[in-house]
Amino acid sequence: MALSGTLSSKAGSQERSDLVAFWSVPLLDGVHTVEFEHGGTTGKRVIRVDGKEILRRDWMFKLVGEEKFAVGKQGAKCELRVDPLPHFAFGYSLLVDGKPLEKFTEKQSQATRSWAVLAGGKRYRVVFEKQTLNVWVNGQYVETENTFIDSGSEMSFEFENLKAAIKATSVDRKQGVIHQLFVDGQLIEENGVY
Repeated sequence: MALSGTLSSKAGSQERSDLVAFWSVPLLDGVHTVEFEHGGTTGKRVIRVDGKEILRRDWMFKLVGEEKFAVGKQGAKCELRVDPLPHFAFGYSLLVDGKPLEKFTEKQSQATRSWAVLAGGKRYRVVFEKQTLNVWVNGQYVETENTFIDSGSEMSFEFENLKAAIKATSVDRKQGVIHQLFVDGQLIEENGVY
């Protein structure tokens, strides 16, 4: 879920179709990849999200600037910035919902919990929003049944014939509330696999 990619590049480089940067953007409906091609001499700009081309500009005279686009089912607002660096080089950065990707990712990890579940040869991403108490499976909202248990609360739900529950327990004031996902009775580690 972390930022990856090249942050600067010599503008005259034509290797690998002018691919200069790529990022991973974690959202409720999954982790999306953003790729950016930049032709330093032609001004060409190509943006791909999850491998699909969403923007192409050829022969631009302005080599720096920004491009705005949306990512994911929730339509997260992204801004890709091209800034000048010394020696005819460029810096590339991605903002998501007005924040640098690193800060956005940090805020997402504080506001949500996510688990990767592999069952029946299929991969599922379960995301729990702590403030709204909503649960999403592969980007689709799922109904939950909430009950109190001895050690806290439990939100039960089903997906693809699997019985799942997110249990919230309070260990102490320092750690706060701990959220754990159980699928068919087995504990799933955060970002782990069932």
